[in-house]
Amino acid sequence: MDTTAHTIPIQEAPIALATVDRNFYFVNCSDQWFEEFGLVHKNVVGKPIHEVIPNTPVQLKSMLENCMATGKMQEDELRHLSPGGSSAWYKWRIKPSKTDNNTTIGLIITCLNTTKSKRAKELLRDAENVAKMGGWDLDLITNTVYWSNVTKLIHEVPLDYVPNLETGINFYKEGESRETITKLVNNAIMHGEPWDTELQLVTAKGREIWIRTKGKAEFINGKCIRVFGLFQDIDEQKRAEIKSGQIQERLDLATSVAQIGIWEYNVHEDILEWNEQMYELYGVKKEDFNGVYDTWKACVHPEDKARCQQEFDMALAGTQEFKTQFRIIHPDGSIKYIKANAGLFKDADGNITKMVGTNWDITDQINAQLRLDINKESFKGSFESSAVGMALVAKDGSWMDVNNSLCVSLGYTRKELLSLTFQDITHPEDIDNDLNHLQPLLEGKGDSYQIEKRYFHKTGRIVYVVLTVTAVKDIEGNLSHFISQIMDISPRIEAKKKSEQFLEITKNQNNSLLNFAHIVSHNLRSHSSNLSMLSNYLLEEEEENERKIIEKMIFDASDSLHETVEHLNEVVQITTGAQEQMREVNLNNTIMNVEKNISALLSEKNVECDIAVDPKHKVKAVPAYLDSVLLNLFTNSIKYSSPQRKPKITVSSKKKGKNIILDFKDNGLGINMERHGEKLFGMYKTFHQHEDAKGIGLFITKNQIEAMDGKIEVESAVDKGTTFRVTLNAE
Repeated sequence: MDTTAHTIPIQEAPIALATVDRNFYFVNCSDQWFEEFGLVHKNVVGKPIHEVIPNTPVQLKSMLENCMATGKMQEDELRHLSPGGSSAWYKWRIKPSKTDNNTTIGLIITCLNTTKSKRAKELLRDAENVAKMGGWDLDLITNTVYWSNVTKLIHEVPLDYVPNLETGINFYKEGESRETITKLVNNAIMHGEPWDTELQLVTAKGREIWIRTKGKAEFINGKCIRVFGLFQDIDEQKRAEIKSGQIQERLDLATSVAQIGIWEYNVHEDILEWNEQMYELYGVKKEDFNGVYDTWKACVHPEDKARCQQEFDMALAGTQEFKTQFRIIHPDGSIKYIKANAGLFKDADGNITKMVGTNWDITDQINAQLRLDINKESFKGSFESSAVGMALVAKDGSWMDVNNSLCVSLGYTRKELLSLTFQDITHPEDIDNDLNHLQPLLEGKGDSYQIEKRYFHKTGRIVYVVLTVTAVKDIEGNLSHFISQIMDISPRIEAKKKSEQFLEITKNQNNSLLNFAHIVSHNLRSHSSNLSMLSNYLLEEEEENERKIIEKMIFDASDSLHETVEHLNEVVQITTGAQEQMREVNLNNTIMNVEKNISALLSEKNVECDIAVDPKHKVKAVPAYLDSVLLNLFTNSIKYSSPQRKPKITVSSKKKGKNIILDFKDNGLGINMERHGEKLFGMYKTFHQHEDAKGIGLFITKNQIEAMDGKIEVESAVDKGTTFRVTLNAE
């Protein structure tokens, strides 16, 4: 046999093979080399490797240099990037080429494409990470334990952690889980029994998690040498499963307690399945139910049967949901109202296979609703026809509904009121009181309250009401809204005000009459005593000259009596008939006219007048009285001016509510208010030694102002001046 050895040219080598010299220039390479790196067959001899193979990894150059320098073979797996951007993995083996005297003259390079296996490993590793599945291996010969990186991550230990059998077992939760894994490992070692189970372990960080563990034993010559398996984190799925089971238990309990029947209808087999509650709802014994659709249909009230059949068929056809109510005839003859909902299930081809639904008894709700509807109609009738204003008010204060009586009382249309809240039309001074009474009802601490309050009519006038508010609660006892009864008591309040006004007028008149009586009694008695005494003197006196003197004194006393009677008559005229003469008067015009009438006096006394009265201010007054009041205030300021300074009169006005307030200020002598304040407006009361002072002016002024429903106040300081404040009605 010819055993002559044949040399195979390097070009025909079945692997990617190349030789390079000491400078890494190609000496030769195989055809497989060209094919592996996608090179066109051409002469590469004498060309550097990095030129022939672009984008050569940096690590490859280091391997070439190390092999040349040390003379030792180099091996490594490197990633190679092609010019087009794709990548491939190669396992490089570089061996020195030596002469007989062991001198390195070049390198022999082989490479093996490991891209597929590398990517397969990466995919496997990614799959392990996604599935949270790791491996483990117990070598009984060396008594060592191996955990994959995923297994270590599940246990939450470092990647350099080295486990053993005891520590591995101790990670399982103490109790059932630890006892179970110990038993399973022992059975595998002793009897070769594999396992696949779910247990709990406690990680190195103290977290309790659920895992799935699989294991099997390897035997040689009847002896177990190895136990290995898989380890998977199933904590999320397991907890979801446990929660689902708990939910199902609660659902079963809820349907039982709530007496909700659950049914399932198999479309193809015409089989109807009921849970226990369905039998109780329909009063059917389980042994009498044959499980077909017609059995259920027979229980439906005849008047509802056709409609239910139509709704059932439409649900099966997919044209509408099965949500309905119907009546059934109970075996005892009673009628029950049933509410039913159902959903459809389909196979992979979209064909309906079954219908699953619920039934529950709503008889009590239906009957309650009927009673409620009757009560609602009754309430609605009372609400609309009530002569008292009524409203349904939401918790935020908005009107939900109002009746016609309330609209009439407040002057708004129903649409206008519904766009407002009760706060919008409540008098500002009454809002806090109303809200303070409302708050306990909002907090559930009361049922109703009643107060008197004021609303604003649409025209702006005030409407006085008695408000009664009652809380309305829903079926669960929560506050729903309020019912307000609003009784208009404006006529009563107005009548009360008028009565009080009349009472005040009567009181004032009585006081005036009493005061007048005292004045008359005092003044006339003084004059009569004086006249009587002078008459006696005249009768007794015989001397002619003395008699003439007495006669003159009698004439003077008579004149004084006449003047007093005129004053008293003027006071009587002021207090009677003033209301009939009241009319609207422009305050500024009146003041300017009075100033004009006494211009000569003002000029003579060198009086400075500063009049700042709003030309728009008008008051309700008797024109003659107002002229008299202003004239008296002007002349008093002049009469009692200080000789130490130039007289100055300042007149101003302001509006406050429905009133006009007139301030009449001077810088005159002033009045000692502590001494004379209480008798300032008394008749014949004087406070300065002035030849023209009679004590009647302020008395008449006060009576005139009060006859016009006004009032006069005074502030004064000695030697600084006086301010008279007159308040008159603007409306």
